This record gives sequence, C-alpha cells and structure tokens, in this order.
Amino acid sequence: MNNEISKRRTFAIISHPDAGKTTLTEKLLLYGGALELAGSVTAKKKQRETSSDWMELEKKRGISISSTVLQFEYSGYQFNLLDTPGHKDFSEDTYRVLLAVDAAIMVIDAGKGIENQTLKLFEVCRKRGVPIFTFMNKLDRPAKSPLELIDQVEKELNIQTFPVNWPLESGPFFKGVYDRVKKQVHMFEKVPGGAYKAPVSVHDFSDDSVKEKLSEKAYEEIAEELEMLEFAHNGLDIDEVLSGKTTPVFFGSAANNFGVELLLKGFLEYSGEPVSRNANGTPVPLDKPGFTGFVFKIQTNMNPKHRDRVVFIRACSGKFTRDMTAYNTRTGREVRLSNSQSVFGQEREIREEGYAGDIIGFITNADLRIGDTLTTDPKIVYNEIPRFAPEVFAYMESNTVSNYKAFRKGVDHLLAEDLVQSFELAGSTSATPLLGAVGPLQFEVLQYRMKDEYGVDAVLVSKPWTVLRWVDPAVSVDELKKVVPYDCAHGKDDKDRLVILFPNGWTMRYFMEKNKEIILHESPVTGD
Repeated sequence: MNNEISKRRTFAIISHPDAGKTTLTEKLLLYGGALELAGSVTAKKKQRETSSDWMELEKKRGISISSTVLQFEYSGYQFNLLDTPGHKDFSEDTYRVLLAVDAAIMVIDAGKGIENQTLKLFEVCRKRGVPIFTFMNKLDRPAKSPLELIDQVEKELNIQTFPVNWPLESGPFFKGVYDRVKKQVHMFEKVPGGAYKAPVSVHDFSDDSVKEKLSEKAYEEIAEELEMLEFAHNGLDIDEVLSGKTTPVFFGSAANNFGVELLLKGFLEYSGEPVSRNANGTPVPLDKPGFTGFVFKIQTNMNPKHRDRVVFIRACSGKFTRDMTAYNTRTGREVRLSNSQSVFGQEREIREEGYAGDIIGFITNADLRIGDTLTTDPKIVYNEIPRFAPEVFAYMESNTVSNYKAFRKGVDHLLAEDLVQSFELAGSTSATPLLGAVGPLQFEVLQYRMKDEYGVDAVLVSKPWTVLRWVDPAVSVDELKKVVPYDCAHGKDDKDRLVILFPNGWTMRYFMEKNKEIILHESPVTGD
C-alpha cells in the first residue's frame, strides 16, 4: 500500500485570470500522454475544445468557472490535476480545491508579473504550507526581465526562489530555456496552434548553434545572468520546497508548448508524496488500515444525458475498494461507496480501488455535503472546510408556476454544490432562501445553469446588503433581535448558525462599536 501511496501526485494550478492557467493545464495533459491533440479556449471551430472547460458556459465565455478534476499517469505516477477558476468570484471553489491537494503550480503572466488574485491564492497556499511551483508564462510575448520577475516573487510573496531554468530572450526573439540543473540549452520550434508536442534540440550553452540563434549582446547578457544566479542560488533544497519556503521557477510559453515538458518533469522530481491530513488536531497516518476521506466538491449534471450527481472525495488514508461501506460522520449513517469513478473532465470510467492522495468521484444521490468525512473509523473526523463571507445577495424566483417543481429541484441541486450560500432570514415570507455569493458572476452562472440544466428562466431579486457576519455562538437569537438596526437583517445559514447582514461596512463598524458584547466573525466558528 505504501508503494502505491508514494506514487500519487495531487496538485492544483492557480493564477490570476488570463495568465494562461487552463492552457497550461491542457499542455500538461498533452505531455503527460492524456491527450494526443491539445485544444484551446481560443481555438477555431475545427480544433478541439479544452478538456478542463467542460461546462457549456465555460466554452462560451472562454473562462474556467468551476474546478475540474483531470487524472492521468506519467512515468509510473498517478497524477490528479485540479484546474481551478481564476476569477475572484469563484475563489471559494478554488479554496476548497487547495484543501484537497498536496502542491500547486502558480502561473504568472511574464508580461504583467504578480497580480492581485495570484497574491490571494498564494496566501491560502502559504497558510496551509502547500509547496508552490512557479511557471512564468507567455515568454513568447513581450515580457518583464527574468531578474525583475524573480525579484518581484521574492519581495511580494516573501518566498525564496530557485530558477530551475532560464529564458533565452522573450517576445518574438524567445528561443528556449537553459536548464540550470542539467546545464543544457533546450531550443524550441513552434508548432502550428500549439496542438502537438514542440520539437526540441538540446545543446551546451557554449555551442556555436546556440550563439548563432542569439545576438552577441543577448548571449553575453544571458551568460552574465546565469553567472549571477550561480552565485546567488547554491542549489535546490528539496525540504525547503516541500515546506513551502522555496519555489522552483520555470519559464516558458504554454500556448507554444515551450518549457511545458521541463515543468512536468521538474514537478515530478521536486514534489513529494501525499501529505497527512489532521483529524481532531492529529495527523492521520497515510497507511492507517481502513479508509478515510472528505468531500471537497459536488457537481451535478456533468453528463447532461444522465443528469447525475458526482461527489468528489480526497482520499486521506488507507485503501478504497469499490462497494465498500463507510460512515458519514455528519449524519452518523453508513454510505455504500459503489459507483466509483476515475474522472477526466467530463469523461469517466469505473474505478475499482484508490489510495491516500487520490481524488475519487462517486455518482450518488446519498446525503453528502461538502466537508463531510467518510471513514471506516467513526472516531476520525476531518476539520470543517471554512466558508467565505458573501458580498452580494438576492432571492431567486421562478417566472411561472407551472415549472415550480423543476425550479425547486434545480435550486436544491445547485445549493448542494455550494455554488452559492443560502440563508433563512427572520420574518421572511419568501418560499426560497436568501442566496449569497462572493461576486455577481456566481449568480450569472446560477441563472444560466437553471435554464440550461433544468429548463427554468429564474429571476434574481437583488437585496441591498453587502456585508455578512457570523454571530458568535455565545450570543442568543433573542439577544441579537433586540439590537439589529432597521436597515439590517438577521437569520441563520444552512447549518443553523446565526448571521447578521449589513448594507455596508460603515454600518457594521458602527454596530460593533455600539454593541461590543455581540462578537462577529468573518467566517463560521467551527470549534476546530
């Protein structure tokens, strides 16, 4: 079992929107042997669509709006790659994914450097101690100098860098990269549309063929930079990488397949085996007999023909076998884990077994929610997945009475995915809960999916609140009711925890100043 566990590599790809995250995902699949032909979100109609963007709205908008699981084998290892949404409105989905992985590849647009969403996602990884691998993308376009990019990463992210390779110029003059570990130059050739693996020739840096490709000035500048790097970076300490203190840096162009294979090989060489997860404050051994895991994602209607529901579980310890029984610690009930699947975007195939570190999909209508622990040992309960405070609110209504049954089914299914959050407000006469989202794009997706998947033209009625806080469990409903301002509201979330909503931050701060005995929290108090 330990041998199987050691072969698992589960990682996410994170970035600011438009840094090339989904393109890199596609190219890793190409070089990992999972695709013969890579697609592109900007592809012409005759080309393939992107494997990770399987939802119809993703194909139309050209962006990732839902995390996607892609599994493939490479060099005898099982890779579980999770492509995440880059847009800030879907940061909660991305956060849940980062709880399920053991490493992350951070994609940076070399022409722009570190951007706001990249910084936020990096901080999530830092708090969890997730190892970070950096890919400086789009070197085929005008880019900042590599020294400037490295310096920015070290200063703004407060992390050490180790450039594993170094670019030979950028923009239209980008020729390839120098592998600092193996002391080799990799010269690339463009492939039409980037659909196939790029031909590569390998040389010594001093070879005449390399000097001929570069101008004399560029060759001298790169030689000086490489000498400087040797002085500043003595070597790559794997322990520093695995502890999240050093990030290996790779340069390339995902769109043109430049440097992608070097990234894949470097990731395999420098990443570690699965990391133990804490339950009740104690790490659970990876090889503990039995099986444990937690639900980190639920997706309905991945296959429109079957209208099914896939529950994604991160296997945390032991061995999973198809048809085994596990406890859901939230409900106290047994769940038969029968319809298990290996997942590749929208495609699936039956899975007979799995090990710690794996991502396993289950087609099931069982009472499972995001954050649930599934275990053969009822004493093991993994920490609850934190929630983000929503900032936009609305009620959703059906436009006709005749399709109300489909409307309720759609609402219930999509709320089970935690696509948005739901709240029952005191004194509300609405037949549906108040919906809360981190950003308005989540509501747009909700409306689109109600129409596309359930045939319902849903109407959203916006509400004026912009700030929600969870009330400390020590405060009773009666205590809160006495002090809630007229332009605010209070109620409970879907786990019966007390919340209060404010029209703006100023009102919230004034409330807290006047009611110091009422303690508010930006996320629910879980007691972990």
